Amino acid sequence: MTSSAAAGQGATTEGELRPLRFHVPEPKCRPGSAPDLSSIELPTQVLPRPAIDTPRERLHEYAYGLIRVLGDDHRASGDWAPSLDADRLRQGLRSMLLTRLFDQRMLRAQRTGKTSFYMQCTGEEAIAVAQAMALEPNDMCFPSYRQQGLLVARGWSLVDMMCQVYNNSADRMKGRQLPVMYSAKEAGFFSISGNLGTQAIQAVGWAMASAYKGDTRLAATWVGDGTTAEADFHYALTFAAVYRVPVLLNVVNNQWAISSFQGIAGGEATTFAARAIGYGLPGLRVDGNDFLAVYAATRWAIARARAGHGATVLELYTYRAAAHSSSDDPSGYRPDGEAACWPLGDPIERLKQHLIALGEWSEERHAALTDELTEVVKVAGKEAESHGTLGRQTPDPRTMFDDVFKELPEHLLRQREQLGS
Repeated sequence: MTSSAAAGQGATTEGELRPLRFHVPEPKCRPGSAPDLSSIELPTQVLPRPAIDTPRERLHEYAYGLIRVLGDDHRASGDWAPSLDADRLRQGLRSMLLTRLFDQRMLRAQRTGKTSFYMQCTGEEAIAVAQAMALEPNDMCFPSYRQQGLLVARGWSLVDMMCQVYNNSADRMKGRQLPVMYSAKEAGFFSISGNLGTQAIQAVGWAMASAYKGDTRLAATWVGDGTTAEADFHYALTFAAVYRVPVLLNVVNNQWAISSFQGIAGGEATTFAARAIGYGLPGLRVDGNDFLAVYAATRWAIARARAGHGATVLELYTYRAAAHSSSDDPSGYRPDGEAACWPLGDPIERLKQHLIALGEWSEERHAALTDELTEVVKVAGKEAESHGTLGRQTPDPRTMFDDVFKELPEHLLRQREQLGS
């Protein structure tokens, strides 16, 4: 073949080749600089509430917009505004505030050496609480480690939650779980796993089994923005789409992993709700700090699933105001004061102001509720601590042999005896 023929087939000379490059996403600002959230654009387009049987290909714009109900005037407007009376709104406010006060006490417990580890959900309370209220009480939740509000909203015992954090003698998990990885079967709360993403495919499988049995219970699961890079998340989307599974797949985009921003997981290139489109699923992007919007979008997705139209992916757009965990110092990777600049505000404050605008609440009543719930948490804390804290009244180590085998093998029987001698 002549050189001219080779050139005609796309060959290049060595001198024409350029070094290859790749892109490393970078946050807009770093520690020491002023917070810069100018890239956060709040869509001005109001997305109407579609019928639950709307074909998925006609829902693409919902993956790129932002479903909101509460405006700057703290009033609810638009097709998505749910019909919640004042009592239900106050119930949501109470659960969110109780979740935050619970978090604050448990973080103080960690700082004073009463437990080894804790994770707060500060700024994300509307997600778990609103969705718990939107789901049926017996629907199954497959959470990540920042959905403690699900248990609070379902009226679960704070003492039981605290004992699991303390890994004490009353810990239903017998000290085998990392603190904050709660388990409460009776509350429809699947045991949290430290391996990111496992809950997504488990939720899909559980929902398939529920439908196979002709049950009425559906499943919901929550992952963070970083976990969308895990393989289990994509397995879950594949199965959910192929089998049209009655499951709700929530992505909590709180902007930050432990030290990297959401762009590292792909949030710089597109939205996380858009991940759904490639799998043939509807994806909705929701203001995660708007209690009413979260509730409304969740109810829509639930109704769609119950009607046989399959799964929905919700991207809940929020901000992790606190540190990633008690072991994290966010000042090492994000600017001081960034949380206060978050344009979608604080979920508790927004719902409080909405109730005040309706004439159904006041600053005085809010202060009184804060005092009341602070005392509730304090009393629960004292009871939980009576069963032991870190290094005091720990579970019997011989229980490590329990609940694994129906009949304990001979070699483990010997080991248990040796441990007790």
